[in-house]
Amino acid sequence: MISAASAQPPADLVVTNARGYTVDPERPRASAIAVRGSRIVAVGDDVSAWIGPKTRLVDARGAMLMPGFIDCHVHMQSLGETLESLDFRYTRSVEEIAEAVRRRAAQLKPGEWIRGKNWDQTHWGGQFPTSEPLSRAAPEHPVYLTRVDGHAAWVNRKALELAGVTASTPDPPGGKILRHRSGEPTGVLIDRAQQLVSSRIPPPSDEQVRRRLELAARECARLGITTVHDAGVDTQELDAYRALIRAGKLPVRVYAMIGGAGKLWQQYLERGPEIGERLTVRSIKLMADGAMGSRGAAFFEPYSDDAGNTGLLLLSREQIEAVARDAFRRGFQVNTHAIGDRANRMVLEAYGAVLGGKNDRRFRIEHAQAVAPGDFELFAKFSIIASMQPAHATSDMRWAEARVGPERVKGTYAWRKFLSLGVPVASGSDFPVEEPNPLWGFYAAITRQDREGNPPGGWFPEQRMSRQEALESWTIVGAFAAFEENEKGSLRPGKLADFILVSEDLMQAEPRRILGARVLLTVVGGEIVHSNLP
Repeated sequence: MISAASAQPPADLVVTNARGYTVDPERPRASAIAVRGSRIVAVGDDVSAWIGPKTRLVDARGAMLMPGFIDCHVHMQSLGETLESLDFRYTRSVEEIAEAVRRRAAQLKPGEWIRGKNWDQTHWGGQFPTSEPLSRAAPEHPVYLTRVDGHAAWVNRKALELAGVTASTPDPPGGKILRHRSGEPTGVLIDRAQQLVSSRIPPPSDEQVRRRLELAARECARLGITTVHDAGVDTQELDAYRALIRAGKLPVRVYAMIGGAGKLWQQYLERGPEIGERLTVRSIKLMADGAMGSRGAAFFEPYSDDAGNTGLLLLSREQIEAVARDAFRRGFQVNTHAIGDRANRMVLEAYGAVLGGKNDRRFRIEHAQAVAPGDFELFAKFSIIASMQPAHATSDMRWAEARVGPERVKGTYAWRKFLSLGVPVASGSDFPVEEPNPLWGFYAAITRQDREGNPPGGWFPEQRMSRQEALESWTIVGAFAAFEENEKGSLRPGKLADFILVSEDLMQAEPRRILGARVLLTVVGGEIVHSNLP
C-alpha cells in the first residue's frame, strides 16, 4: 500500500471494500483506491491515510473494481442516432419492420425521411428484402434503413425515385445495386452504392450532432465505458465534441479517427496531432473493403454461398500506402477497416512497405476478421495491432461458415492466433453494429457463445481469450492502441482516475452471470459520471 505523507492533502474520493483487479502487474489485486483531482493517488488494501473530513467515501460492498472499459472501435453519432430512431436489431421478419415503418410514417409529414438501423436478413432466412414492403408501408415518405453492419441499405421506391436510381444506373466504384432480373433495383444497395440515396438525405444540424454525441456519451458512461475510439469523424463531429467539452457535457474520453483522406486529413497533416485529456485526434480511418454479412468483404476466392462474388475493394494498395507514408512522416496512426482475406493482405502489404519491420507506430487493422493462414505473422513482423470486436464472432457464427466454407472459416475471428504471436488484440464493439454493452463483449471473448450458451463449449473454442487476456484487451491494450498506456488502462498512482464498479466479479463469476451484470459506478478523471449504487 502506498501511504500519504502527513503534509499531503486528503483524497477527494475513496472507494473501499472492493474486489479490485488493477491490470497492474506490480499490484494485480487491491480492495481500495484513492483519488485527488483527476488522478489516482493510492491503490491498495488500506487507503485510510488519504481520508479527510471532506473526502467522499464509497463502500463498494464487494463489487468488482476495475479500470474503465476502453472501446476501441465505435461510431458515436450513429449510436446517438440509433437511440433516437428505429432500431431493428431484434426484429425477426420483414413484416415487423414494415409495420414499424408504417407507424412512423403516420407520425410524420409527407416527404419526411424515415430512418432506421440494424436489420439483418439472416434473421428471416437469408434473402435480401425488396423495396415493396417499405413502399406499401410508406408510399409518401422516402425510407432509408441500414443493415446491422452498416454496409448495405434497404430503401423504398420513393427513395429510389428521389435519388434517380433506375435500371440504367450503373454500379458505382466500390458499390453494387442489387437488381431484379429485369434490371430494376430491388431496393438494396451495397457499400458505396448506398451513397446514391444517402447523399439525398438532409444533413443533420450542428445541434442534432451535439445532441446525438451527448446521448451516446451518456450511454457509454452508464455502461462503464470511459474511453471510446470513434472510428471515422468529420469536422462537424469534432466541433460538436469541443462544444460538449466546453459545456462540461462529455462524460467520456474520445480518441477520434479522421474519416478518410480528404480536406480534414490535409488540415491535420499540416497542423499535426491534437492531443488532449478529453479529445485526441492523431489517427485516420480508412476503408479497404465491405462486410462479410452483406458479401462485400474482399476475398481471394468467391463466397461459398455466392458463386463468382469475391467482394469489393474500396481502396487500392497504392492509395493506402500513400496515406500511410503521409501519416508516418507527420506522426499519425493509420487504422484501416479490413475484413476479407484479400483486403487484409492488401493492407498488410501497404503498411509493410512504409513500416519496413518492427516499429512503434502502432498502425492498426480494424476488424481483421478473415486472415489468410500465412498472413498472421505479418501483423507481428510489422508491429500491427489487431483491433477486433469479440461480439462480431458470436453474432456472425450463425452464417460465417456458409459465407466462406469450412477451411477459410478457420482463419476468421482468430484472437488466439494473434495472441500466440504476440500481436496486441484491442477489443471493441463497433457499436451500433453490435450492442454497446462491453460486458457482453467480454462474455463473447471468453466463451465464443451466444447469450443462450450456444454452441456448447463455444464456436472454435480454441480461439477463446482467457479472462485475464479479455480484461487486458478491454483496458490496457486499448490504451496502448491509442498511445495512452501511461495515462490509463490500469489502476496505479499517477494515472487518470478512470475506473468502474461492477455488480459481478467478471474474473470469477459463472459466464452467464456476466450477461446480467450491472455497472454500479463509473468514474472519469475522478468525477462520478454514472452511479447506480444501492
